Amino acid sequence: MSDKKKDESKDKKDESKDKKAKVKTVSKAQLKPSKIYSAPDFPYHNRELSWMDFNSRVLEEAFEKENPILERLNFLAITASNLDEFFMVRVAGVMDRLHSAKGSIPDESGMTAEQQFNRLTEKIHEFAKKQYSCLNRSLIPALKKCKMRFLTISELNKQQRQQVDQYFEKNVFPVLTPLAVDTSRPFPLLANKSLNIAVRLSSDGGDVFAVVQVPSILARYMEVNTDSGRAFVMLEDIIISKLSELFELYKIKAYCPFRITRDSDLDIDEEADDLLVEIKHSLKKRQRGDPVRLEIVSKCDEALRKFLVDMLEVSNKEIYEVTGPLDLTFLSKFSHMDGMDYLCFSPITPVTPPAELFGYDDMFMAIREKDRMVHHPYESFDAVTKFIDQAAKDPDVLAIKQTLYRVSGHSPIIAALIKAAENGKQVTVLVELKARFDEENNIGWAKKLEKAGCHVIYGLQGLKTHCKIVLVVRREEDGLRRYLHMGTGNYNDSTARFYTDLGLFTCNEQFGEDASSLFNVITGYSTPPVYNKMKVAPLGLRDFFEEMIRRETENARAGLPSGIFAKVNSLVDPEIIKLLYKASQAGVKITLIVRGICCLVPGVKGISDNITVRSIIGQLLEHSRIFVFENAGNKQIYMGSADWMQRNLDKRVELVFPIEDPDLMQRTFEIVDTMLSDVLNTRIQLPDTTYELLDRRGKKIHNCQREFSEMAKKTLAEKRTVEKEENKFKPLTGSHNDEE
Repeated sequence: MSDKKKDESKDKKDESKDKKAKVKTVSKAQLKPSKIYSAPDFPYHNRELSWMDFNSRVLEEAFEKENPILERLNFLAITASNLDEFFMVRVAGVMDRLHSAKGSIPDESGMTAEQQFNRLTEKIHEFAKKQYSCLNRSLIPALKKCKMRFLTISELNKQQRQQVDQYFEKNVFPVLTPLAVDTSRPFPLLANKSLNIAVRLSSDGGDVFAVVQVPSILARYMEVNTDSGRAFVMLEDIIISKLSELFELYKIKAYCPFRITRDSDLDIDEEADDLLVEIKHSLKKRQRGDPVRLEIVSKCDEALRKFLVDMLEVSNKEIYEVTGPLDLTFLSKFSHMDGMDYLCFSPITPVTPPAELFGYDDMFMAIREKDRMVHHPYESFDAVTKFIDQAAKDPDVLAIKQTLYRVSGHSPIIAALIKAAENGKQVTVLVELKARFDEENNIGWAKKLEKAGCHVIYGLQGLKTHCKIVLVVRREEDGLRRYLHMGTGNYNDSTARFYTDLGLFTCNEQFGEDASSLFNVITGYSTPPVYNKMKVAPLGLRDFFEEMIRRETENARAGLPSGIFAKVNSLVDPEIIKLLYKASQAGVKITLIVRGICCLVPGVKGISDNITVRSIIGQLLEHSRIFVFENAGNKQIYMGSADWMQRNLDKRVELVFPIEDPDLMQRTFEIVDTMLSDVLNTRIQLPDTTYELLDRRGKKIHNCQREFSEMAKKTLAEKRTVEKEENKFKPLTGSHNDEE
């Protein structure tokens, strides 16, 4: 290494150490506020702490003995995956603010970055202990009862040991790369979230250190033969048992599996000449971000611990010692194992076709008759892919325009859009390259679409395009007609199997005009219009929601019927929260279903007495956004892609649309009522911001997700029965022969 590079490396380390030194320790007395919120003028729960509360609700499902055992493993894996992303983005953000000039400025909850960091790390450490308590004390004993075991190397019998030895020689050893760390071989740049083993070795010259990376291309565990049930051995345990073969000239003194999580929030220059190239460059930086968490196994050798701390430059608060295997996300694989269905939830199988579209092969004919609504995953997402596929093949379709935020790895929608371009249609696709952790996937799709002849937009400068909309322009006898699909969820056929979402098909001309205007804004320099029906962020959606809440407040004060229902993923925006408090104080009954973060504090006397907050955590991930306003007895319903967060209202292109068809309005009311009747999956937020399960005593156990599935099956069956009855007495007809 040149002297210049050594100096640069030293400067970088010194700068990093200076940053770490700024992380001060705050006593518990300082952290404990006099109230559960400390903002000066209104109750506001800290966003990061609220997210941790959400992940705790998911963890509760892993503890829940009524859930099938493999589903409990899956819930635990979800909490681990969630926590990884939380560290990479949110914890990293708090640490950045801690080191910036803004770190001393309190947020809406009244906490400085230092207070947030200390309270957050305290809460995460407690949470991590609960994760491994769940694994060791609850799940592993339950697995044993089902004749499923994790075995250590010492527990293997002779035949199993031979099986492991053969697997190591054929599959593991060829891809291992032991890395010595000394004056000539610096500590390696380890990939984000990679699993590694630190090793302390000794020879005549004293102790030396090395790192062995556990190959991510191999399965995290292997199954070994057993007389009864099923048995598994962790991959890192196999590698550890073979360390002496990897370092034959040294004596193994100690080893410690470890894992690092890095700051992965991209810093993208959106004014760059080529956004795609800029994002590619930023993605490489993601793997090199500063460590924000070091996970090690408990009782780690002190010399190894010091070695890792020095090499990774982490503080004690960033070190998490665990009492089990690192990276619990691997547990999700068990819920997909062959032959183990009886230990999982019975699947929720989408009905095909949705009852709304039963009897229609031609999607355009069905939509011309009336607006159609589909409810996923209870009704198949195939209806959406069929709509785009038919548009791609239809000779009368002239143009297709679509926004894509997240799509699957083998997307049939992408295939249909490519087919449409090859068929000579004008295809315009906005592929949002800035969709977090899907950037690389979306870059690949953007290139394929461009290669096929589609006109691809990479998003808008300074904004993420998060709205979900397809516009199809079709030539018909009476002129051009515009067909639309608008939804609450992504055009992702994979996640549509376990995300709950709603979609609307329409050819209403006013919607069509709005859609054309929206795409003109997205693809060109068109001035944002005054929309007929749609409500669009960042210009207009905030004003719309605030006006609707104010109207309900005024109606309550005037003695008119008032009320607000909202189902969102997150409720964070301070201005929306303040208006909801004012509405509550005016007597407006407000019911909120908020799956994740909720910074609003319900049930505070004199402030939010009339607000209830529910969170539904179940077999499926609740993702739909629904808004209902009483409007003096003339209820209005809206759906769309936007949560009540600053980013959705001010920094994204979002779309919210009304439901106006009387049949679909009634169906939406039934959907809302069914969710509010749920007892099994629902938790209520208390005024101290904690959540508790609904009291089931004396109540019929309603599971809204199961009931939606049964409703979809029943409605389709009724349609089939009606068709059967109508055809039962249908006269046979044939051609007439005049000679007879």
